[in-house]
Amino acid sequence: MGIRTTIAHTTEKDTTLSKPRHSRYDCHPGCSVEASLTLIGGKWKCIILWHLQEEGVVRFNELRRRLAGITPRMLTNQLREMEEDGLIDRTVYAQVPPKVEYRLSEQGRSLAPVLLALKDWGDKNMHLFSQPSGHPEAVLAGGGAS
Repeated sequence: MGIRTTIAHTTEKDTTLSKPRHSRYDCHPGCSVEASLTLIGGKWKCIILWHLQEEGVVRFNELRRRLAGITPRMLTNQLREMEEDGLIDRTVYAQVPPKVEYRLSEQGRSLAPVLLALKDWGDKNMHLFSQPSGHPEAVLAGGGAS
């Protein structure tokens, strides 16, 4: 599977990235969740998708400023993986300095209800993440929430 990058005012370029994946997702009822998390799991992907959903079109450095703590290499890798997976579109403009824009693809926009549900859940449960131990499990294990 290759990446389709739109080059503004020129032709398209295909590159190939390999990412290890499971070969089957029909093994048990939770496989569809596992398959979904393969595409959007990890520390940064949902946050990147959220910003693209909220902003529409975003340039690389804008994303980097919004994501405190991410390295340029990690951001590049995450964007490439999501482009390869068909979740985002990348447009490169032939100019100096180079201009690259990212936006959600149609497939990426279909994640909007999922991202909104995650945000709503996080808003309702923010107290779990402000515990002195830093672990939400401490609240649950202590009987503080059920």
